[in-house]
Amino acid sequence: MSSTFDRAFAVVVGEEGGYTQDPADAGNWTGGAPGRGTCRGTRWGISAAAYPLLDIAGLSLAEAQAIYRRDYWDHIRGDALPPALALMVFDAAVNNGVGRAARWLQGAAGVAADGVVGPVTVVAVRSRPLAPLCAEVQAQRMVFMAGLQSWPHFGLGWARRLCRLPFHAAAMGV
Repeated sequence: MSSTFDRAFAVVVGEEGGYTQDPADAGNWTGGAPGRGTCRGTRWGISAAAYPLLDIAGLSLAEAQAIYRRDYWDHIRGDALPPALALMVFDAAVNNGVGRAARWLQGAAGVAADGVVGPVTVVAVRSRPLAPLCAEVQAQRMVFMAGLQSWPHFGLGWARRLCRLPFHAAAMGV
């Protein structure tokens, strides 16, 4: 039987896909903005902006999985969250940043939003109904993403991803 992380990773990496080098995507640039640094691309959701020294084009799926666990899943304490919510927050962490995803979770749970998922956040999450938590994290994420300057270029794809995610989360269970 696969772990919650393995199942969540399969969903997120499936959304992120393989290698891309779209010059309009800020994540593909080592400087984090189009035209800034070198356009080295994104593979498996691992971007040149976040990992400017990494060989993005040569990155294996196993290497990406190790990065996802270390730099995203562990930081959002995915193993301590209900599986459905863990997937929602994990996907947001990969796509929008760990601190931002943690603050959305904390806001939904009604605790101080410091961007670090710790014991106070976990206890608060466990004391609240799951569906409203998932919905609030998703709503905050949608508002943020729709406000991005790159929404006109990438918005339809992002909207599709955000609409699919609750179905994947429901399949993860509580």
